[in-house]
Amino acid sequence: MLVRAIAALRRGLPRNLHSGGGDVRATAVCFPLSHRALIRLQGPETLSFLQGLLTNDVTPFEEVGGAAPRALYAHALNVQGRCLYDVIAYRLHENEQEEQQVLLECDVGLLDSFRKHLKLYKIRRKLDISPCLDLSVWAVVPKEPSEGLPHAGQAVVLTTDPRVKIMGWRLIARKDVNPLEIVPGCRLGEPKDYHRHRYQQGIPEGVKDLPYGIALPLESNLVYLNGVSFTKGCYIGQELTARTHHMGVIRKRLLPIQLSPLMPFESIGEGSEIVTESGKSAGKFRAGENEFGIALLRLATTKGPLRLKVANDSQVMVTASIPTWWPHTANK
Repeated sequence: MLVRAIAALRRGLPRNLHSGGGDVRATAVCFPLSHRALIRLQGPETLSFLQGLLTNDVTPFEEVGGAAPRALYAHALNVQGRCLYDVIAYRLHENEQEEQQVLLECDVGLLDSFRKHLKLYKIRRKLDISPCLDLSVWAVVPKEPSEGLPHAGQAVVLTTDPRVKIMGWRLIARKDVNPLEIVPGCRLGEPKDYHRHRYQQGIPEGVKDLPYGIALPLESNLVYLNGVSFTKGCYIGQELTARTHHMGVIRKRLLPIQLSPLMPFESIGEGSEIVTESGKSAGKFRAGENEFGIALLRLATTKGPLRLKVANDSQVMVTASIPTWWPHTANK
């Protein structure tokens, strides 16, 4: 039933997130995120276990109640302090009497790897780790970031995206439930338009944007994305992250880019070099959708003209920008 509903709703929908057409009453767009998967952790030691693995502080999940957060963003790092998995954690338990239960959202291509990573450090802790194949992940992006959160209804979780307001809400639902019945006035969107939206905003997500064992959390704007705590105590990979934050200068960051002329991203090699007008290296391309992408760039080089080096020596110009959601104190 859901498949037929999706097919029917896609007919005639506008390709651009904010373009006209379709249901003019729609207040938000609901995007299926098939590139994301879920792992469930359940047991009395769930939160203490995650506290030693993730960059963010999960102890607020213990403070269940009206003001308690439903979701947190974090990275799981290796011992060298490089990103392995970008994670959104969702609290499922509603009170202190319920057993601790958390969903971890990760890149679908790394689902098995992440499970093995979690089980490696589980040792004898009292918790169960299992994939949630009966649940799906959706992004609900409102027309205006300030729009209120709808009632959860049949959702397993419906909460504000913990990274930045411009990304709207995260919805977890059973696969046999139509998400358009959960969010009234919402219309279905194409996944490529979701990626285009987040690239335009400079939001990394998944292994293409955050290469496994390579990406550094602070260069990936983890602080700006509310994904790290510097007061929580020890976790795997903490040493380099904390030292860089307190003593270092972040000279490279992930930035949104726009290409001109438009070029198919599948024809751009992973990690293709971006250079200045004089040919000096400015950084590396990560991924993109349509004309928008994301790249790791030296901040000192972003104000001048940039060029993407491609195999056929085409002149592809790159324009980098500072996201509007960055704090005013950001190192620009």
